[in-house]
Amino acid sequence: MLGSAPWRLRAWGGLAGGTLLTALWILWLVGWVPGGPPAPQPLVTILIWHWPFTDRPPELPGDTCTRYGVDRCLLSTNRSLLASADAVVFHHRELETRRAHLPLAGRPPGQPWVWASMESPSHTHGLRRLRGIFNWVLSYRRDSDIFVPYGRLEPHTGPTPPRPPKSGMAAWVVSNFQERQRRARLYRQLAPHLRVDVFGRASGRPLCASCLLPTVARYRFYLSFENSQHRDYITEKLWRNALAAGSVPVVLGPPRATYEAFVPPEAFIHVDDFGSARELAAFLTGMNESRYGRFFAWRDTLRVRLLGDWRERFCAICALYPRLPRGQVYEDLEGWFRA
Repeated sequence: MLGSAPWRLRAWGGLAGGTLLTALWILWLVGWVPGGPPAPQPLVTILIWHWPFTDRPPELPGDTCTRYGVDRCLLSTNRSLLASADAVVFHHRELETRRAHLPLAGRPPGQPWVWASMESPSHTHGLRRLRGIFNWVLSYRRDSDIFVPYGRLEPHTGPTPPRPPKSGMAAWVVSNFQERQRRARLYRQLAPHLRVDVFGRASGRPLCASCLLPTVARYRFYLSFENSQHRDYITEKLWRNALAAGSVPVVLGPPRATYEAFVPPEAFIHVDDFGSARELAAFLTGMNESRYGRFFAWRDTLRVRLLGDWRERFCAICALYPRLPRGQVYEDLEGWFRA
């Protein structure tokens, strides 16, 4: 409220004859006192129409967003709040599979609707029928209204974590292996020149959730190959499977410059820096310990923060809510997302 005081001063001054005294009196009535604390911000209610990937949403107590550093924010899946919610979020997968439908007839005028997805355009369908509906986008794209990456590096103090001992050269965890994908073709080209131990459902060697990081940690390198290459599409394959595990990521995804917007240039190896898979394999197998150690220099001052919890992602809407554009509509959501 304090931030909007100049506008209120002009409007009310005109109505009350322009006297400063009248304006100050009205500001006092709404809770603003010179030199005092600002009036509390109103509670923002975010309605999640269908929780991503499940019919059983998590418990959402009133302090859910406070745990993520966001105050005055209420997440709810109670659809009876449609008429009063400050914003409504729709996760695309449920719209795509028709497990959820847009309540267009019950939409209050001016209510912001949020389209949410963390999938790449290659795995997103049905956007054409969503023209002119959504006001804001929540995704991994840096130009999203609500930008939520899969992870980030944040400063830390204290001793540098010890580097896990290495007994293997390269690992790859993959569940959906399709020969048409670039990552599959690159693996086929690497395999004759580099020992890669493959885990996951595609190889018949699945890893339990608690087994993944300890397993990958034993390897010098991890193939952080995205299933498709799109703008800003950098997933847990970099953040969790490689960096958090303590293995050097060999990345296939967007260009090197995009990765460098998220992590130091010496924290990863990009496949595009090599003329062939054989050249890449030679670089990996011929690396001495001194050169290898430089890939971990960032761990002296930074640590990995994984951002995979949908509760935290939705709380980000409240954090940005006062600054999000009003009156904006994505007339061609598909065109924007596939650009």
